[in-house]
Amino acid sequence: MRQHEAALDIVQDAMLKLAEKYGARPAGELPLIFQRILQNAIRDHFRRNKVRSLWTTLFSSLAAGRDDPGEDVLDTLESADASRHAENPAEQRSRAQILEIIEEEIAKLPARQREAFLLRYWEEFDVAETAAAMGCSQGSVKTHCSRATHALAAALRARGITL
Repeated sequence: MRQHEAALDIVQDAMLKLAEKYGARPAGELPLIFQRILQNAIRDHFRRNKVRSLWTTLFSSLAAGRDDPGEDVLDTLESADASRHAENPAEQRSRAQILEIIEEEIAKLPARQREAFLLRYWEEFDVAETAAAMGCSQGSVKTHCSRATHALAAALRARGITL
């Protein structure tokens, strides 16, 4: 892993899961169990990053006319506190209007798509956590998220928003 802090978090989460779920097992079994838990945690981390990357790529398709193609679309929507110092009032108002439109479009999504989208991307749940919270399969979560991101991208493009 290239991110030291992320690696430490993954190891810590794996150790906690081992202690919580397998603490009663004989000590000789624990190293193999821990290895499997750690492998799954690492795999989940990379899957989560892949999905986030896909999501940002879908939104970047809105930004076809931008000057800097390497710029991340979601970086343009960073929190208002971080960007207030660099923006003039007109830019702040424009950003606020775009965020309001995005919120409106999210509210128009079908309930299951909206729920999956918000849990996955706003709350940063993984697929399994989202599926458990929604009471559906992981495949359904993936389908709902995919449909939501495509619908949002199309709706924003239709309203003339290029990020």
